[in-house]
Amino acid sequence: MMLRRGFVIFLPRLVGLLVVACCSVSIVYMLACTPKGDTEQLALPRVHSPTVKEGYEAILQEREEQHRDYVLSLKKQIAQLKAELQGRSEQLKNVQRQNPDPLDVQLDHSNPEKTQANLLAFLRAQVDKAEVHSGVKLSTEYAAVPFESFTLQKVYQLETGLTRHPEEKPVRKDKRDELVEVIELAVGSLNRPEGDSNTRHHVYTASDFVEGIYRTEKDKGTLYELTFKGDGKHQFKKIVLFRPFGPVMKVKNEDVNMADTLINVIVPLAKRASKFRQFMQNFREMGIQQDGRIHLTVVYFGKEQMNEVKYILENTSKSANFKNFTFIQLNEEFSRGKGLDIGARVWKGSNVVLFFCDVDIYFTAEFLNSCRLNTQPGKKVFYPVLFSQYNPSIIYGHQDSIPPLEQQLIIKKETGFWRDFGFGMTCQYRSDFINIGGFDLDIKGWGGEDVHLYRKYLHSNLIVIRTPVRGLFHLWHEKRCLDELTPEQYKMCMQSKAMNEASHGQLGMLVFRQEIETHLRRQKLSSKKT
Repeated sequence: MMLRRGFVIFLPRLVGLLVVACCSVSIVYMLACTPKGDTEQLALPRVHSPTVKEGYEAILQEREEQHRDYVLSLKKQIAQLKAELQGRSEQLKNVQRQNPDPLDVQLDHSNPEKTQANLLAFLRAQVDKAEVHSGVKLSTEYAAVPFESFTLQKVYQLETGLTRHPEEKPVRKDKRDELVEVIELAVGSLNRPEGDSNTRHHVYTASDFVEGIYRTEKDKGTLYELTFKGDGKHQFKKIVLFRPFGPVMKVKNEDVNMADTLINVIVPLAKRASKFRQFMQNFREMGIQQDGRIHLTVVYFGKEQMNEVKYILENTSKSANFKNFTFIQLNEEFSRGKGLDIGARVWKGSNVVLFFCDVDIYFTAEFLNSCRLNTQPGKKVFYPVLFSQYNPSIIYGHQDSIPPLEQQLIIKKETGFWRDFGFGMTCQYRSDFINIGGFDLDIKGWGGEDVHLYRKYLHSNLIVIRTPVRGLFHLWHEKRCLDELTPEQYKMCMQSKAMNEASHGQLGMLVFRQEIETHLRRQKLSSKKT
């Protein structure tokens, strides 16, 4: 009963609220839908005018026509938008059919037929996107992807790699197998009869191959154009092949915690106290102050300058409150391999990352993290390609003074080069170094031991990470070619010295210095005469 009475009391209020809401909506609608008039408002007739009724009727009729035109205009715009939306939807569907989502190809294991169809569509789309059927407008000459050419025996290449040969028999197995496979596929395709024709035709073999060109667009695939001898003297057969790259697939997603990963930097040394002082400045700033998860092992050969080296080490220890270092002294001839081997084996703590380093190396805190991230016990070792600095006296010879070391460490072709023939700086876990057998201790002096260890890792099942890094520099130092060397050894030493001194262009400026100075004098004289 009380509920019923309450409902009766509440009903008039509800009706009143609904009326107010309807009125509000009507006012808003009139305000929104009323079209804007001209700058001059329509003059309302005076109340006492004899044409009051006709005037209001005219105004109402004009307003009604304006509303009608406005509604028709809105309907027309809505129809146009619907048509455009439908067209865009069709375009989107076509694009999706041509470019299926890589994740669909990767993850839809429940429908193998759909996965296969999507993958095939994706690979066909890769051909359409690459420069196979038509060219692509490029912004500059630097954006062009060059071809490389090849025959049955040789590859003619712009990127010469470690061999430095502009033409060579392919050394890398993957490149050799790739080109052999392409030629075999082309021969098989040429020998396949077209249609139902039983006409006998020339049987092609690899000996009919004349030449080929190929290039790789890294986001699309590799294009091959191969030319074979034809039936006549000036006739040829040309076949175009394309190896499309598949969709990107997620392999792993993991968290990596390096907070407790210690690096033991091992430095073999003999004399060179001034270089060691420079090294310790870098070690203190990057290793102790910025990184903090580091140990230093110095293996010193002989006694000359030893006290000076120990003083530098102990002074850094006191001033930086750094106790994580080991000093080992050996009374024998310097051997880099032996020094590193002893430094690695003397460690008695838990498994640690070893960074084999030289005294003329500069590293950043970012590099130390790269060292940790690219090593994994029993899985990966890290062989960074460092940037080798040219002679600062030549690079900055045109300036009033040579800038400080930190300002010299810029990666440009005028300042240095990637030392891709060097394998001495390396990071690996101690367990992997011990298991692989360490260094060949029969190698004396400097050089050779690093390549031997590198080959050991290549022959193992460990993954070798070889990449240029932006935070590891070889500082320039004078290279001396001894008189005791044979003529051939001396020549090789001088070639190496030239390569480390300056870039091709800078050396050319030194060779033609006299000619350049003569030209400048003539220019100066001619300007004075005028």
